[in-house]
Amino acid sequence: MTVAQAVVEFLGRQYTVDDAGDGEYRERLIPGMFGIFGHGNVAGIGQALKQWQVQDPTLMPYYQGRNEQAQVHQSVGYARHTRRRSAFAVSSSIGPGATNMLTGAAVATTNRLPVLLLPSDTFATRAADPVLQQLERPDAYDITVNDSFRPLSKYFDRVNRPEQLFSALHSGLRVLTDPAETGAVTISLPQDVQAEVLEVPAEFLAEREWRIRRPEPEDADIRRAAQLIRAAQRPLIIAGGGVLYAFAAARLAELAELTGIPVAYTQAGVGVLPWDAPYCLGAVGSTGTTAANALARDADLIIGIGTRYEDFTTASRTAFQHPGVQFININVAALDAYKQGTSLPIVADARKALAKLIRSLSGYRVSGDLTARAAAEKARWNTTVDEAFDARNTPLPSQNEIIGAVNRAMDARDVVVCAAGSLPGDLHKMWRIRDPFGYHVEYAYSCMGYEIPGGLGVKRAAVAEALRAREGTEPSKPRDVVVMVGDGSYLMMHTELVTAVAEGLKLIVVLIQNHGYASIGALSESLGSQRFGTRYRTLEPKRHTFDDGEKLPVDLAANAESLGVRVIRVEPGANVIADLEAAVAKAKAEPEGFGPVLIHVESDPLLDAPDSESWWDVPVSAVSDLESTRTAYQNYARRKEQQKPLLG
Repeated sequence: MTVAQAVVEFLGRQYTVDDAGDGEYRERLIPGMFGIFGHGNVAGIGQALKQWQVQDPTLMPYYQGRNEQAQVHQSVGYARHTRRRSAFAVSSSIGPGATNMLTGAAVATTNRLPVLLLPSDTFATRAADPVLQQLERPDAYDITVNDSFRPLSKYFDRVNRPEQLFSALHSGLRVLTDPAETGAVTISLPQDVQAEVLEVPAEFLAEREWRIRRPEPEDADIRRAAQLIRAAQRPLIIAGGGVLYAFAAARLAELAELTGIPVAYTQAGVGVLPWDAPYCLGAVGSTGTTAANALARDADLIIGIGTRYEDFTTASRTAFQHPGVQFININVAALDAYKQGTSLPIVADARKALAKLIRSLSGYRVSGDLTARAAAEKARWNTTVDEAFDARNTPLPSQNEIIGAVNRAMDARDVVVCAAGSLPGDLHKMWRIRDPFGYHVEYAYSCMGYEIPGGLGVKRAAVAEALRAREGTEPSKPRDVVVMVGDGSYLMMHTELVTAVAEGLKLIVVLIQNHGYASIGALSESLGSQRFGTRYRTLEPKRHTFDDGEKLPVDLAANAESLGVRVIRVEPGANVIADLEAAVAKAKAEPEGFGPVLIHVESDPLLDAPDSESWWDVPVSAVSDLESTRTAYQNYARRKEQQKPLLG
């Protein structure tokens, strides 16, 4: 068989095996492949996929996409919803087809999510040289555009000879299924090698299982952690995405109930506890709640579980102000366990570590004063969100009101998807989560354009989840997936709506039209740059400014309709919030297979979300002719004084 045929058949027979406390799990590791074909892969991977479509279409189902980057985003969305147990492969042609995937690779690796990238490459034999789309460098003729994937991938290989395929695929899938090392795995396939004949051993094509490794914590570390917790006066748990990937939410709830230790969560950790759980303080950090940030400010012990402590979580290292604050970091990745100069790194699976910690803390409970303060701060924040969600009955609603309306209209099991702009921060602090799978915001890379293709990946995973559950006791109706996206991100990558139309995938998109970049506009204003370059306006040529012209006559609802999408226009007016809730309910009532529904609503971009009483470090010009910038720098300098190295 050819190298490409061997790739497809091998991938179709790989399985993930896992036991995360919910019984033995076995599922296809690579359930399908996305691809756009060009001269680099049409006679290789393309031919192999077609051959198997004729012989057995279940071995490696092929899915179309409209942009290679978006195909990677779909795979990332799928991988996150399956908790890294499954990942799609993505094939591309050489040249721009390959480099279109670079942003997707960065999204996957930054978020520690598995995706298998199979970009085609120039001739290994150099029989035709140079070929179309070949990068020529006089100093290094063996470099191709695919070398750009090296810093963005957790594993990179190039199969220059057919015999190299065996080790390349085995090594790549080892990384793909490693919870501490996973990310983008890139295996570059020169176009001539793809079509070459390879003698393939039968054992290479046999079914193979890849067990997800979940390391146990050291008993000595657990004993030391229990000692530190018992000695602390104001401990606080910060739960990240690692809790969800370890299926440890129930264990975390048990620990909080047992000890009374309050819990805050990161952007990736939303869903570890329901929003109204007694010990849940909500989001922490720059986009956090005032409740979580108030307790973080005074905490003398931070118990980080499955978090990588990015700058939003730590409020750019200003969140933790207790002079003697210490850190216990539980993480499957040593890189994260050792962050913040931790007093105690515990390199282990979150669920297994929590189970042992619960036993070690038997009989321990925090003081009544800490419990009372946490409850008071939680109540204060809940009142703040209630007020932000309340409809003002004005023609243009705030984004807060829109979030509240969508939140109320969705069922507990539904999933909200977002990625960039002002929405992720507002969702993080205000979204009232009720299900561990109900929140999917890509904020490690905060990639504009991720929302719609990422949402499609989540929807695919939700459909597969429902199919697996039909013989069990779980609900078999697929979760509804609601993408919330601003006009800026929509314009970046809306074309995957066509993919949803082609496959009849019921994706609900709430498009918020605010005629510009609301997030950066607000940030620009706070930094003294007066919302420069953040409005969608016509050019005023005399002063060469886009800030003061007429709004662009762009109709994004009509754009979606032209792609075959069913559109519901929520018109401005006093009833806009009630109409929006009704529109979401109407879209949810449509059957599976209906295809995508887009709900278009306009908002007032100048109405901000409630203050987190926190900070994010974005440098301000130290000198300026603008008074607004000089004032902003004075505020910035005062904030910088609060930063600390956080050596525990």
